[in-house]
Amino acid sequence: MPPSRTASSDIGPAVDPTSGPPATSPRMSSRQKLVLALLLGSQFMIAVDFSILNVALPVVGEGLGFSLAGLQWIATSFALAAAGFTLLFGRVADLVGRKNLFVGGMAVLGLSSVLGGLATSPEVLLTARVLQGLATAAVTPAGLALLTTAFREGPLRERALGLNGALMSAGFTAGAILGGLLTDLLSWRWAFFVNVPVAALVVILAPSVITDSRPEERPKLDVPGAITVTGGLLLLVLGLTQAGETGWTRPTTLAALAAGAVLLVAFVRIEQRSAAPLVPMRILKRRSVVWGNTAGLIAFVTETSLVFLLTLYLQEVLGYSALATGLAFGVLGAGTVVGGVLGGRAVGRFGNRRAIVLGGTVQAAATLSLVALGTSGTWIWLLLAATFVGGVGNMLMIVGFMVTATSGLPDEEQGRATGLATMTQQVGIALGIPVMSAVVTARMGAAHGPDAVLSGVSGAILVNSVLVLAGAVLAGYFLAGGARRRENG
Repeated sequence: MPPSRTASSDIGPAVDPTSGPPATSPRMSSRQKLVLALLLGSQFMIAVDFSILNVALPVVGEGLGFSLAGLQWIATSFALAAAGFTLLFGRVADLVGRKNLFVGGMAVLGLSSVLGGLATSPEVLLTARVLQGLATAAVTPAGLALLTTAFREGPLRERALGLNGALMSAGFTAGAILGGLLTDLLSWRWAFFVNVPVAALVVILAPSVITDSRPEERPKLDVPGAITVTGGLLLLVLGLTQAGETGWTRPTTLAALAAGAVLLVAFVRIEQRSAAPLVPMRILKRRSVVWGNTAGLIAFVTETSLVFLLTLYLQEVLGYSALATGLAFGVLGAGTVVGGVLGGRAVGRFGNRRAIVLGGTVQAAATLSLVALGTSGTWIWLLLAATFVGGVGNMLMIVGFMVTATSGLPDEEQGRATGLATMTQQVGIALGIPVMSAVVTARMGAAHGPDAVLSGVSGAILVNSVLVLAGAVLAGYFLAGGARRRENG
Protein backbone atom coordinates (compact mmCIF):
# COMPACT_ATOMS: atom_id res chain seq x y z
CA MET A 1 0.00 0.00 0.00
CA PRO A 2 1.54 3.34 -0.95
CA PRO A 3 2.00 5.86 1.84
CA SER A 4 -0.59 8.56 2.31
CA ARG A 5 0.36 12.13 1.61
CA THR A 6 -0.30 15.42 3.32
CA ALA A 7 0.32 18.92 2.15
CA SER A 8 2.32 19.69 5.28
CA SER A 9 4.37 16.55 5.86
CA ASP A 10 7.38 17.41 3.70
CA ILE A 11 9.57 18.85 6.39
CA GLY A 12 12.85 17.41 7.59
CA PRO A 13 14.41 14.00 7.09
CA ALA A 14 13.22 10.92 8.95
CA VAL A 15 15.47 9.95 11.83
CA ASP A 16 16.06 6.85 13.91
CA PRO A 17 13.85 6.77 17.04
CA THR A 18 16.85 6.92 19.38
CA SER A 19 19.03 9.35 17.44
CA GLY A 20 19.58 13.06 17.96
CA PRO A 21 18.43 15.89 15.69
CA PRO A 22 19.71 16.54 12.19
CA ALA A 23 22.47 19.05 11.69
CA THR A 24 20.07 21.88 10.83
CA SER A 25 16.76 22.47 12.57
CA PRO A 26 13.91 23.33 10.16
CA ARG A 27 11.37 25.99 11.00
CA MET A 28 7.59 25.73 10.96
CA SER A 29 5.70 27.35 8.14
CA SER A 30 2.88 29.78 8.90
CA ARG A 31 0.32 27.14 7.93
CA GLN A 32 1.93 24.58 10.21
CA LYS A 33 1.80 27.03 13.10
CA LEU A 34 -1.92 27.54 12.47
CA VAL A 35 -2.54 23.78 12.28
CA LEU A 36 -0.53 23.29 15.46
CA ALA A 37 -2.46 25.99 17.32
CA LEU A 38 -5.81 24.49 16.29
CA LEU A 39 -4.87 20.92 17.22
CA LEU A 40 -3.22 21.90 20.49
CA GLY A 41 -6.20 24.06 21.43
CA SER A 42 -8.56 21.14 20.97
CA GLN A 43 -6.33 18.79 22.99
CA PHE A 44 -6.11 21.36 25.77
CA MET A 45 -9.90 21.58 25.83
CA ILE A 46 -10.17 17.78 26.05
CA ALA A 47 -7.80 17.76 29.02
CA VAL A 48 -9.72 20.55 30.76
CA ASP A 49 -12.96 18.67 30.18
CA PHE A 50 -11.62 15.56 31.92
CA SER A 51 -10.90 17.30 35.23
CA ILE A 52 -13.19 20.32 35.30
CA LEU A 53 -16.04 18.54 37.11
CA ASN A 54 -13.91 16.79 39.74
CA VAL A 55 -13.94 19.60 42.32
CA ALA A 56 -17.64 20.27 41.64
CA LEU A 57 -18.89 16.71 42.19
CA PRO A 58 -20.52 17.35 45.60
CA VAL A 59 -22.35 20.40 44.24
CA VAL A 60 -23.50 18.50 41.15
CA GLY A 61 -24.71 15.67 43.36
CA GLU A 62 -26.80 18.02 45.48
CA GLY A 63 -28.24 19.77 42.44
CA LEU A 64 -29.34 16.63 40.58
CA GLY A 65 -29.96 14.19 43.40
CA PHE A 66 -27.01 11.83 43.01
CA SER A 67 -26.39 9.44 45.88
CA LEU A 68 -22.97 9.62 47.53
CA ALA A 69 -21.99 6.29 45.98
CA GLY A 70 -23.25 7.41 42.58
CA LEU A 71 -21.13 10.56 42.41
CA GLN A 72 -18.01 8.72 41.20
CA TRP A 73 -19.89 7.61 38.07
CA ILE A 74 -19.83 11.20 36.80
CA ALA A 75 -16.07 10.75 36.32
CA THR A 76 -16.05 6.99 35.74
CA SER A 77 -18.62 7.02 32.91
CA PHE A 78 -16.45 9.51 31.03
CA ALA A 79 -13.25 7.52 31.66
CA LEU A 80 -14.80 4.20 30.64
CA ALA A 81 -15.97 5.53 27.27
CA ALA A 82 -12.74 7.42 26.61
CA ALA A 83 -10.49 4.46 27.44
CA GLY A 84 -12.61 1.71 25.93
CA PHE A 85 -13.19 3.19 22.48
CA THR A 86 -9.92 5.02 21.80
CA LEU A 87 -8.18 2.20 19.93
CA LEU A 88 -11.26 1.56 17.80
CA PHE A 89 -11.61 5.21 16.83
CA GLY A 90 -7.88 5.41 16.10
CA ARG A 91 -8.45 2.81 13.38
CA VAL A 92 -11.72 4.39 12.22
CA ALA A 93 -9.73 7.61 11.67
CA ASP A 94 -7.56 5.76 9.16
CA LEU A 95 -10.64 4.50 7.33
CA VAL A 96 -12.94 7.52 7.15
CA GLY A 97 -10.30 10.24 7.29
CA ARG A 98 -8.68 11.76 10.35
CA LYS A 99 -10.01 15.23 9.69
CA ASN A 100 -13.57 13.95 9.29
CA LEU A 101 -13.42 12.05 12.60
CA PHE A 102 -11.70 14.97 14.34
CA VAL A 103 -14.33 17.51 13.23
CA GLY A 104 -17.20 15.09 13.93
CA GLY A 105 -15.85 14.31 17.39
CA MET A 106 -15.54 18.01 18.24
CA ALA A 107 -19.15 18.56 17.12
CA VAL A 108 -20.33 15.72 19.38
CA LEU A 109 -18.28 17.14 22.24
CA GLY A 110 -19.94 20.54 21.85
CA LEU A 111 -23.46 19.11 21.65
CA SER A 112 -22.94 16.74 24.59
CA SER A 113 -21.62 19.68 26.64
CA VAL A 114 -24.88 21.53 25.96
CA LEU A 115 -26.80 18.43 27.06
CA GLY A 116 -24.76 18.16 30.26
CA GLY A 117 -25.20 21.83 31.10
CA LEU A 118 -28.97 21.57 30.70
CA ALA A 119 -29.29 18.23 32.54
CA THR A 120 -32.09 17.97 35.11
CA SER A 121 -31.56 14.36 36.20
CA PRO A 122 -28.66 11.98 36.90
CA GLU A 123 -29.55 9.89 33.84
CA VAL A 124 -29.26 12.83 31.45
CA LEU A 125 -25.98 13.98 32.99
CA LEU A 126 -24.43 10.51 32.77
CA THR A 127 -25.57 10.23 29.15
CA ALA A 128 -23.81 13.52 28.42
CA ARG A 129 -20.63 12.30 30.14
CA VAL A 130 -20.62 9.06 28.11
CA LEU A 131 -21.02 11.08 24.90
CA GLN A 132 -18.19 13.37 25.99
CA GLY A 133 -16.02 10.31 26.62
CA LEU A 134 -16.82 8.91 23.18
CA ALA A 135 -16.02 12.27 21.60
CA THR A 136 -12.71 12.31 23.46
CA ALA A 137 -11.96 8.80 22.21
CA ALA A 138 -12.48 10.06 18.65
CA VAL A 139 -10.84 13.48 18.83
CA THR A 140 -7.67 12.60 20.72
CA PRO A 141 -6.18 9.89 18.42
CA ALA A 142 -7.41 11.65 15.27
CA GLY A 143 -5.88 14.95 16.40
CA LEU A 144 -2.63 13.28 17.39
CA ALA A 145 -2.43 11.44 14.04
CA LEU A 146 -3.01 14.73 12.21
CA LEU A 147 -0.20 16.22 14.29
CA THR A 148 2.32 13.45 13.62
CA THR A 149 1.55 13.34 9.89
CA ALA A 150 1.90 17.12 9.65
CA PHE A 151 5.49 16.89 10.94
CA ARG A 152 7.98 14.23 9.92
CA GLU A 153 10.19 12.58 12.51
CA GLY A 154 12.76 15.00 13.80
CA PRO A 155 12.95 18.28 15.73
CA LEU A 156 9.64 19.71 14.53
CA ARG A 157 7.64 16.64 15.52
CA GLU A 158 9.48 16.46 18.85
CA ARG A 159 8.72 20.13 19.50
CA ALA A 160 5.06 19.70 18.51
CA LEU A 161 4.60 16.61 20.70
CA GLY A 162 6.32 18.38 23.58
CA LEU A 163 3.90 21.30 23.34
CA ASN A 164 1.00 18.86 22.99
CA GLY A 165 2.00 17.04 26.16
CA ALA A 166 2.57 20.27 28.06
CA LEU A 167 -0.82 21.70 27.14
CA MET A 168 -2.64 18.47 27.94
CA SER A 169 -1.05 18.26 31.38
CA ALA A 170 -1.65 21.95 31.96
CA GLY A 171 -5.25 21.35 30.88
CA PHE A 172 -5.81 18.80 33.65
CA THR A 173 -4.60 21.36 36.19
CA ALA A 174 -6.46 24.25 34.58
CA GLY A 175 -9.61 22.15 34.63
CA ALA A 176 -9.42 21.74 38.40
CA ILE A 177 -8.88 25.48 38.91
CA LEU A 178 -11.51 26.53 36.37
CA GLY A 179 -14.02 24.05 37.77
CA GLY A 180 -13.66 25.57 41.24
CA LEU A 181 -13.94 29.12 39.95
CA LEU A 182 -16.97 28.49 37.76
CA THR A 183 -18.76 26.53 40.48
CA ASP A 184 -18.11 29.18 43.14
CA LEU A 185 -18.83 32.24 40.97
CA LEU A 186 -21.54 30.98 38.57
CA SER A 187 -22.80 27.39 38.54
CA TRP A 188 -21.45 23.91 37.95
CA ARG A 189 -23.38 23.98 34.65
CA TRP A 190 -20.76 26.36 33.25
CA ALA A 191 -18.22 23.56 33.56
CA PHE A 192 -20.11 22.12 30.56
CA PHE A 193 -21.06 25.32 28.76
CA VAL A 194 -17.46 26.58 28.63
CA ASN A 195 -16.68 23.85 26.06
CA VAL A 196 -19.30 24.97 23.57
CA PRO A 197 -17.68 28.09 22.01
CA VAL A 198 -14.28 26.36 21.76
CA ALA A 199 -15.79 23.31 20.06
CA ALA A 200 -17.77 25.53 17.67
CA LEU A 201 -14.64 27.50 16.72
CA VAL A 202 -12.69 24.31 15.97
CA VAL A 203 -15.55 22.85 13.90
CA ILE A 204 -15.71 26.07 11.84
CA LEU A 205 -11.95 26.48 11.26
CA ALA A 206 -10.68 22.90 10.98
CA PRO A 207 -12.10 22.00 7.53
CA SER A 208 -10.21 24.85 5.83
CA VAL A 209 -7.05 24.75 7.96
CA ILE A 210 -6.26 21.05 8.33
CA THR A 211 -5.16 18.87 5.42
CA ASP A 212 -6.38 15.29 5.75
CA SER A 213 -4.47 12.11 4.97
CA ARG A 214 -5.69 8.56 4.49
CA PRO A 215 -4.55 5.42 2.68
CA GLU A 216 -5.39 5.32 -1.04
CA GLU A 217 -6.92 1.88 -0.53
CA ARG A 218 -9.53 1.70 2.23
CA PRO A 219 -9.12 -1.58 4.18
CA LYS A 220 -11.94 -3.30 6.03
CA LEU A 221 -12.59 -2.66 9.70
CA ASP A 222 -11.68 -5.55 12.00
CA VAL A 223 -15.07 -5.90 13.72
CA PRO A 224 -14.23 -8.94 15.95
CA GLY A 225 -11.03 -7.24 17.08
CA ALA A 226 -12.87 -3.99 17.75
CA ILE A 227 -15.52 -5.75 19.86
CA THR A 228 -13.05 -7.75 21.95
CA VAL A 229 -10.58 -4.93 22.66
CA THR A 230 -13.33 -2.42 23.46
CA GLY A 231 -15.17 -4.87 25.73
CA GLY A 232 -11.94 -6.00 27.37
CA LEU A 233 -10.82 -2.47 28.17
CA LEU A 234 -14.26 -1.47 29.45
CA LEU A 235 -14.39 -4.45 31.81
CA LEU A 236 -10.79 -3.99 32.95
CA VAL A 237 -11.31 -0.32 33.85
CA LEU A 238 -14.66 -1.13 35.48
CA GLY A 239 -13.11 -3.93 37.57
CA LEU A 240 -10.24 -1.75 38.77
CA THR A 241 -12.64 1.09 39.57
CA GLN A 242 -14.75 -1.27 41.70
CA ALA A 243 -11.59 -2.60 43.37
CA GLY A 244 -10.68 0.91 44.45
CA GLU A 245 -14.14 1.41 45.97
CA THR A 246 -15.07 -1.93 47.52
CA GLY A 247 -11.87 -4.02 47.57
CA TRP A 248 -10.31 -6.69 45.37
CA THR A 249 -12.24 -9.71 46.64
CA ARG A 250 -15.81 -8.75 45.69
CA PRO A 251 -17.30 -11.24 43.17
CA THR A 252 -18.34 -8.46 40.77
CA THR A 253 -14.82 -7.02 40.80
CA LEU A 254 -13.18 -10.39 40.15
CA ALA A 255 -15.71 -11.24 37.43
CA ALA A 256 -15.12 -7.94 35.60
CA LEU A 257 -11.32 -8.31 35.77
CA ALA A 258 -11.43 -11.95 34.63
CA ALA A 259 -13.83 -11.25 31.76
CA GLY A 260 -11.73 -8.27 30.67
CA ALA A 261 -8.55 -10.38 30.65
CA VAL A 262 -10.27 -13.12 28.62
CA LEU A 263 -11.49 -10.63 26.01
CA LEU A 264 -8.03 -9.02 25.69
CA VAL A 265 -6.42 -12.44 25.19
CA ALA A 266 -9.07 -13.18 22.57
CA PHE A 267 -8.25 -9.86 20.90
CA VAL A 268 -4.59 -10.86 20.52
CA ARG A 269 -5.57 -14.22 19.02
CA ILE A 270 -8.00 -12.53 16.60
CA GLU A 271 -5.36 -10.02 15.49
CA GLN A 272 -2.91 -12.84 14.74
CA ARG A 273 -5.39 -14.39 12.28
CA SER A 274 -7.16 -11.35 10.86
CA ALA A 275 -6.55 -10.33 7.24
CA ALA A 276 -7.09 -6.65 8.18
CA PRO A 277 -6.22 -6.47 11.90
CA LEU A 278 -7.06 -3.49 14.09
CA VAL A 279 -3.47 -3.63 15.38
CA PRO A 280 -1.08 -5.68 13.21
CA MET A 281 1.27 -7.92 15.14
CA ARG A 282 4.21 -6.31 13.33
CA ILE A 283 3.43 -3.09 15.19
CA LEU A 284 3.07 -4.83 18.57
CA LYS A 285 6.41 -6.58 17.99
CA ARG A 286 8.26 -3.27 17.72
CA ARG A 287 10.12 -2.51 20.92
CA SER A 288 9.60 1.21 20.40
CA VAL A 289 5.82 0.72 20.39
CA VAL A 290 5.66 -1.78 23.28
CA TRP A 291 8.09 -0.11 25.65
CA GLY A 292 7.24 3.43 24.62
CA ASN A 293 3.62 2.74 25.53
CA THR A 294 4.68 0.97 28.74
CA ALA A 295 6.55 4.09 29.81
CA GLY A 296 3.54 6.24 28.90
CA LEU A 297 1.14 4.04 30.85
CA ILE A 298 3.31 4.31 33.97
CA ALA A 299 3.68 8.07 33.53
CA PHE A 300 -0.08 8.67 33.35
CA VAL A 301 -0.97 6.16 36.08
CA THR A 302 1.45 7.71 38.54
CA GLU A 303 0.87 11.41 37.87
CA THR A 304 -2.94 11.34 37.76
CA SER A 305 -3.08 9.17 40.86
CA LEU A 306 -0.61 11.48 42.64
CA VAL A 307 -3.03 14.38 42.07
CA PHE A 308 -5.74 12.25 43.69
CA LEU A 309 -3.50 11.38 46.66
CA LEU A 310 -2.47 14.98 47.21
CA THR A 311 -6.10 16.10 46.96
CA LEU A 312 -6.87 13.77 49.88
CA TYR A 313 -3.90 15.19 51.79
CA LEU A 314 -4.79 18.85 51.16
CA GLN A 315 -8.50 18.50 51.94
CA GLU A 316 -8.61 15.76 54.59
CA VAL A 317 -5.35 16.50 56.44
CA LEU A 318 -4.67 20.22 55.92
CA GLY A 319 -8.34 21.22 55.54
CA TYR A 320 -8.07 23.03 52.18
CA SER A 321 -11.20 23.92 50.21
CA ALA A 322 -11.81 22.55 46.72
CA LEU A 323 -10.83 25.87 45.12
CA ALA A 324 -7.67 26.21 47.24
CA THR A 325 -6.73 22.64 46.30
CA GLY A 326 -7.12 23.43 42.61
CA LEU A 327 -4.99 26.56 42.97
CA ALA A 328 -2.26 24.56 44.74
CA PHE A 329 -2.07 22.27 41.72
CA GLY A 330 -1.34 25.29 39.55
CA VAL A 331 2.32 24.80 40.50
CA LEU A 332 2.19 21.26 39.16
CA GLY A 333 0.67 22.63 35.94
CA ALA A 334 3.53 25.10 35.63
CA GLY A 335 6.01 22.25 36.02
CA THR A 336 4.37 20.23 33.26
CA VAL A 337 4.41 23.22 30.92
CA VAL A 338 8.14 23.68 31.56
CA GLY A 339 8.70 19.96 31.06
CA GLY A 340 6.75 19.99 27.81
CA VAL A 341 8.76 22.90 26.45
CA LEU A 342 12.01 21.19 27.44
CA GLY A 343 10.84 17.73 26.38
CA GLY A 344 11.40 18.12 22.65
CA ARG A 345 14.86 19.56 23.27
CA ALA A 346 15.73 16.76 25.69
CA VAL A 347 14.67 14.11 23.16
CA GLY A 348 16.67 15.84 20.43
CA ARG A 349 19.77 16.12 22.59
CA PHE A 350 19.74 12.86 24.56
CA GLY A 351 17.44 10.59 22.52
CA ASN A 352 14.05 9.12 23.41
CA ARG A 353 15.33 6.43 25.75
CA ARG A 354 17.46 8.73 27.89
CA ALA A 355 14.64 11.31 28.07
CA ILE A 356 12.30 8.62 29.43
CA VAL A 357 14.83 7.43 32.03
CA LEU A 358 15.81 10.97 33.05
CA GLY A 359 12.20 12.11 33.35
CA GLY A 360 11.15 9.02 35.32
CA THR A 361 14.09 9.34 37.71
CA VAL A 362 13.35 13.02 38.39
CA GLN A 363 9.65 12.30 38.90
CA ALA A 364 10.38 9.36 41.22
CA ALA A 365 12.80 11.38 43.37
CA ALA A 366 10.37 14.32 43.67
CA THR A 367 7.48 11.98 44.51
CA LEU A 368 9.53 10.10 47.12
CA SER A 369 10.20 13.35 48.99
CA LEU A 370 6.44 13.68 49.57
CA VAL A 371 6.53 10.71 51.94
CA ALA A 372 7.83 13.22 54.51
CA LEU A 373 4.58 15.27 54.48
CA GLY A 374 3.08 15.90 57.92
CA THR A 375 -0.01 17.46 59.48
CA SER A 376 1.39 20.99 59.79
CA GLY A 377 0.41 23.59 57.22
CA THR A 378 4.07 24.45 56.61
CA TRP A 379 4.46 21.21 54.64
CA ILE A 380 2.66 22.91 51.75
CA TRP A 381 6.01 24.33 50.64
CA LEU A 382 7.49 20.85 50.20
CA LEU A 383 4.37 19.81 48.28
CA LEU A 384 4.61 22.79 45.92
CA ALA A 385 8.33 22.33 45.23
CA ALA A 386 8.07 18.56 44.76
CA THR A 387 5.05 18.74 42.45
CA PHE A 388 6.76 21.36 40.27
CA VAL A 389 9.93 19.27 39.88
CA GLY A 390 7.92 16.07 39.50
CA GLY A 391 5.75 17.71 36.83
CA VAL A 392 8.86 18.58 34.81
CA GLY A 393 10.11 14.98 35.07
CA ASN A 394 6.71 13.50 34.23
CA MET A 395 6.43 15.58 31.07
CA LEU A 396 9.94 14.61 29.92
CA MET A 397 8.83 11.00 30.27
CA ILE A 398 5.56 11.61 28.39
CA VAL A 399 7.24 13.42 25.49
CA GLY A 400 9.79 10.59 25.25
CA PHE A 401 6.92 8.10 25.22
CA MET A 402 4.97 9.91 22.49
CA VAL A 403 7.98 10.32 20.19
CA THR A 404 9.08 6.71 20.73
CA ALA A 405 5.63 5.16 20.24
CA THR A 406 4.98 6.99 16.94
CA SER A 407 8.46 6.82 15.38
CA GLY A 408 9.57 4.65 12.50
CA LEU A 409 6.07 4.13 11.04
CA PRO A 410 4.63 5.35 7.72
CA ASP A 411 1.80 7.86 7.62
CA GLU A 412 -0.84 5.22 6.92
CA GLU A 413 0.08 3.49 10.20
CA GLN A 414 0.01 6.66 12.29
CA GLY A 415 -3.69 6.25 13.14
CA ARG A 416 -2.95 2.85 14.65
CA ALA A 417 0.15 4.10 16.48
CA THR A 418 -1.53 7.21 17.86
CA GLY A 419 -4.63 5.16 18.70
CA LEU A 420 -2.43 2.86 20.81
CA ALA A 421 -0.66 5.84 22.39
CA THR A 422 -3.94 7.59 23.17
CA MET A 423 -5.42 4.37 24.54
CA THR A 424 -2.37 4.10 26.79
CA GLN A 425 -2.97 7.63 27.99
CA GLN A 426 -6.69 7.17 28.65
CA VAL A 427 -6.26 3.78 30.33
CA GLY A 428 -3.48 5.21 32.52
CA ILE A 429 -5.69 8.12 33.56
CA ALA A 430 -8.60 5.77 34.26
CA LEU A 431 -6.54 3.22 36.23
CA GLY A 432 -4.38 5.49 38.35
CA ILE A 433 -7.01 6.64 40.84
CA PRO A 434 -8.67 3.25 41.57
CA VAL A 435 -5.30 1.48 41.96
CA MET A 436 -3.91 4.06 44.40
CA SER A 437 -7.27 4.35 46.14
CA ALA A 438 -7.06 0.62 46.86
CA VAL A 439 -3.57 1.12 48.35
CA VAL A 440 -4.82 3.95 50.59
CA THR A 441 -7.82 1.91 51.73
CA ALA A 442 -5.67 -1.12 52.55
CA ARG A 443 -3.18 1.00 54.50
CA MET A 444 -5.88 2.81 56.50
CA GLY A 445 -7.82 -0.32 57.43
CA ALA A 446 -10.63 0.57 59.79
CA ALA A 447 -8.96 3.77 61.06
CA HIS A 448 -10.36 7.24 60.38
CA GLY A 449 -9.28 10.84 60.78
CA PRO A 450 -6.43 13.00 59.43
CA ASP A 451 -3.64 10.79 60.83
CA ALA A 452 -5.11 7.68 59.19
CA VAL A 453 -5.54 9.49 55.88
CA LEU A 454 -1.95 10.72 56.06
CA SER A 455 -0.71 7.19 56.72
CA GLY A 456 -2.66 5.82 53.76
CA VAL A 457 -1.53 8.61 51.45
CA SER A 458 2.13 8.24 52.48
CA GLY A 459 2.07 4.51 51.75
CA ALA A 460 0.50 5.06 48.32
CA ILE A 461 3.01 7.82 47.51
CA LEU A 462 5.85 5.39 48.23
CA VAL A 463 4.29 2.81 45.89
CA ASN A 464 3.81 5.53 43.29
CA SER A 465 7.49 6.53 43.43
CA VAL A 466 8.75 2.95 43.13
CA LEU A 467 6.38 2.28 40.22
CA VAL A 468 7.51 5.23 38.11
CA LEU A 469 11.21 4.52 38.70
CA ALA A 470 10.82 0.84 37.83
CA GLY A 471 8.80 1.65 34.70
CA ALA A 472 11.33 4.20 33.42
CA VAL A 473 14.34 1.96 34.06
CA LEU A 474 12.74 -1.10 32.45
CA ALA A 475 11.60 0.88 29.40
CA GLY A 476 15.07 2.38 29.05
CA TYR A 477 16.74 -1.03 29.32
CA PHE A 478 14.59 -2.73 26.68
CA LEU A 479 14.67 0.26 24.32
CA ALA A 480 18.46 0.18 24.57
CA GLY A 481 18.36 -3.49 23.60
CA GLY A 482 16.36 -2.61 20.50
CA ALA A 483 18.85 0.09 19.57
CA ARG A 484 21.78 -2.35 19.90
CA ARG A 485 19.96 -4.82 17.64
CA ARG A 486 19.58 -2.23 14.90
CA GLU A 487 23.24 -1.22 15.18
CA ASN A 488 24.38 -4.85 14.93
CA GLY A 489 22.19 -5.44 11.89
